[in-house]
Amino acid sequence: MKNCTFKLIFGIALSISLIGCDAMKNTNNTQRGAAIGVAGGAILGGILGNNVGSGNNTALGAVIGGVVGGASGAYIGNRMDEQAKRIEEEIPGAEVVRVGEGIAVTFDENSGVYFDTNQDALNKDSKKSLDKLIKILLEYPKTDIVIEGHTDSVGNANYNMDLSRRRASSVVDYLIKNEESSKRLTMKYFGEEQPKYDNSTAEGRAKNRRVELAIVANEEFKKEAEEQTTEN
Repeated sequence: MKNCTFKLIFGIALSISLIGCDAMKNTNNTQRGAAIGVAGGAILGGILGNNVGSGNNTALGAVIGGVVGGASGAYIGNRMDEQAKRIEEEIPGAEVVRVGEGIAVTFDENSGVYFDTNQDALNKDSKKSLDKLIKILLEYPKTDIVIEGHTDSVGNANYNMDLSRRRASSVVDYLIKNEESSKRLTMKYFGEEQPKYDNSTAEGRAKNRRVELAIVANEEFKKEAEEQTTEN
């Protein structure tokens, strides 16, 4: 599983100290989830924005927006560790990133879910990867999923925005059609506005033609985590 390298601000009373990247390497994702809650979402969002990829990783942003923190966050993080591992095992081409209490998954044309040039219809390979993903999502029903569509910078920006919308919609429609509840799904699209790689190269453009998923705890899961950690 790909580990995020980042600096974490840990607040104790009125003083704030930095925990370096080397220290974070010695913690598991569940422990990071608990620490993130102590640091606070706004501070952490700024840190991750400057230290993860290009700072435009929207799926990670969605994960940070759902941070709970503390013992409840650790409880959620433990189960997210399990789910992330399952995704990585079943869809080895996907880029799976565990941050705090959530999971960010990126698919491009080299890793699971992709589209032919200027097309928004899912091909056979994409459907196979999504079928595997659906199976895992159904095993962990207490999560919400944000699906995001992105394109490279080739062509008209308005066209690319609509293309990213249609591609994200294709993924959402397929998930719903194949037993995934629409209540869990939120769709976003960004066209060419959120590149993660260099659009001046063919390889970079290929990676920017992508679909990203953010998997976060839903309200039922958060309530369960709070009840379990309060009791114990």
